[in-house]
Amino acid sequence: MRARFEKQLLTLHQELIEMGSLCEEIILKTFKAIEKEQLPNTKTIATLSEEIEQMEQDIESRCLKILLRQQPVAKDLRTVSSALKMVYDLKRIGTQAYEVSEIVAQGHIVKSKELHVLQSMVDSVREMVTMSIDAFVHEDEALALKVIAKDEEVDENFDTIKVLLVECFASKSLDIEHAIDLLMVSKYIERIGDHAVNIAKWVLYAITGQLDIDGGE
Repeated sequence: MRARFEKQLLTLHQELIEMGSLCEEIILKTFKAIEKEQLPNTKTIATLSEEIEQMEQDIESRCLKILLRQQPVAKDLRTVSSALKMVYDLKRIGTQAYEVSEIVAQGHIVKSKELHVLQSMVDSVREMVTMSIDAFVHEDEALALKVIAKDEEVDENFDTIKVLLVECFASKSLDIEHAIDLLMVSKYIERIGDHAVNIAKWVLYAITGQLDIDGGE
């Protein structure tokens, strides 16, 4: 019975890795377009978002079956329960990346000093998503804490973008569409970072039994 449970956990880990990889891919495809001054392929990105949403449903189903059939206790119960919560945040990452692609596809965002800061945000968030999944798979408490700490970089970059955009609004050469779209995109990136932090906190719960979730979007 234990061997069967271990096999189910391994499958769960593999599926979470795959879902996390899809989230990395959708972030990359969405923001690579900005970096290369191209419009994103929203159809491809929409397909990735749908795949991520389907994986959420599949993993949820697997977790519920494990809970009902194996009735795990203690740490095993926390592991499965955490996975059940984590897939929601992964799904939101996919959804928000797609929403960003739709904004970028309007073609209003142009090369600027704010865009350089945004790229730094994107790099940090992609790393946070990767680390949060790795932390779960390897039960790495230190890596999960690293994800949470790294969120400060994302928040600082978001604050910097807001300051730069305020300066833009004060100037006579303001491109309003660029400023508004960039602000919306940077807010979505900040939210993606928040979801990575939530995943890291669920990892810590699975390992330590201590829960610290803000309960935001």
